[in-house]
Amino acid sequence: MIRTAPPIALLFVLGACDGGGDPVQQALREASAANQAAATRTTAEIQAASQTADQAYVAKMIAHHESAVATARVALRDSRDPEIRRMAQMVIDTRTREIAEMKTWAPTAPKAN
Repeated sequence: MIRTAPPIALLFVLGACDGGGDPVQQALREASAANQAAATRTTAEIQAASQTADQAYVAKMIAHHESAVATARVALRDSRDPEIRRMAQMVIDTRTREIAEMKTWAPTAPKAN
């Protein structure tokens, strides 16, 4: 005999479906995914090549700033608060400029003694 789920159980199952849900929680999930992707990519890059402390610092800071930009983009997209939008845009502008600066950095040869 096949039993059917009681209506109350069906409501719980349907309520657990991801149908958009809380926009704040969705923004947090998106920012977290972007942060994880940046951290994973940078860690793999550092492990793939032997780097100096300077190179490792620049690689990690680029990932850190990319994560900040991704988070700020979510805030800019979803927030209606003018102050939050101003701060998010400032983070995007500043960190994007700093990322470009760090990407153009090249290690200098150590000075001969």
